[in-house]
Amino acid sequence: MATRMARALAAPRLQLAAKAGLAAGIAFWVAPLMPGGAAQYAYYAPLGALVAMYENVSGSMRQGFQTLVGLGAGIGLAFLLISFGATPLTVAAVMALGVLLAGLPRLGAGRDWIPTAALLVLLVGGQNPDDFSFGYLLQMGVGVVVGIAVNLLVFPPLHFNAAALSLAELRLSLARQLSDMGAAMHEKWPPEHEDWSRRSEDLAQSARSVRAAVQKADASRAKNPRRRFHPRDVDKDYRNVRDLEHITFHIQDMTEVLADVIWSEDMPFTIPLPYSEPLAEALSAVGEVLRAAEEDDVDRQAELFRAAEEAVASLEDRTAAEGDGGGTPSAAGSILLSLHRILRVAKPNGK
Repeated sequence: MATRMARALAAPRLQLAAKAGLAAGIAFWVAPLMPGGAAQYAYYAPLGALVAMYENVSGSMRQGFQTLVGLGAGIGLAFLLISFGATPLTVAAVMALGVLLAGLPRLGAGRDWIPTAALLVLLVGGQNPDDFSFGYLLQMGVGVVVGIAVNLLVFPPLHFNAAALSLAELRLSLARQLSDMGAAMHEKWPPEHEDWSRRSEDLAQSARSVRAAVQKADASRAKNPRRRFHPRDVDKDYRNVRDLEHITFHIQDMTEVLADVIWSEDMPFTIPLPYSEPLAEALSAVGEVLRAAEEDDVDRQAELFRAAEEAVASLEDRTAAEGDGGGTPSAAGSILLSLHRILRVAKPNGK
């Protein structure tokens, strides 16, 4: 509950709420200045401002335009049936046709407004559907324009920091997973600490969240004048996401292999005692490589990478020297292959 509350009150949400309030106030102030009978429908202008308020500028423009298209389609639909009056039959027909039209592609946010606008014209328009439709559409348009303008001019959001933070958090979570698995190799089997064995799905979910954060950061650049003053290589972020997704996959595989070997009674393979020490060192060393990627010390990163290569090579030599030709070394061999693939992706000069 506390986490959800903190998320709801986070700085980007507070900023969006403040801009939405500002846009609604300005729209309501401008609305009475509209010509003709549209002035009496001023309450629709703040609604239009809220509709257009999105977490990025390009989203505001897209959502505002789609909404106006949906409103226009809904009003046109209502006029097809308005001569029959507001009866249960016409209301049912408007709703059915509105929902049908809402299924058209590329309508986006506008699809939900088709049946809404049609119903309002049919039921609220009364004896003056022309005036109501004109006022409704104009005031919503005013609100949309105001909402887009406020989002564009008042600190248009760039979500670069959130993307960078999510990338760092995932990388550190993966490093922690490797370190915890390495520590489990030092414990008396079966290990008492088994939290690491249940994190596989959490790591996958974190990887999906990171990709969503980078996509959100990418979308926030479009039509945003602040991008000139806050440059960021989002293409590099996407490359980092792909690398971390690959690493996550291999760590998930290692997690499942180790968990099966330790706790599954029907698992035919084991990790013999001679492998446990070099395996622990290799897991921990690769984890340190991931952890150091968040540091600025290039020399330290290179040193840790060489140490990890040596630890993995030592494990490989041990499995080759003590393999008995049967199935026993297969679990260690599977983990060894995953460690090689992680190092190939995590190589510092490969970024």
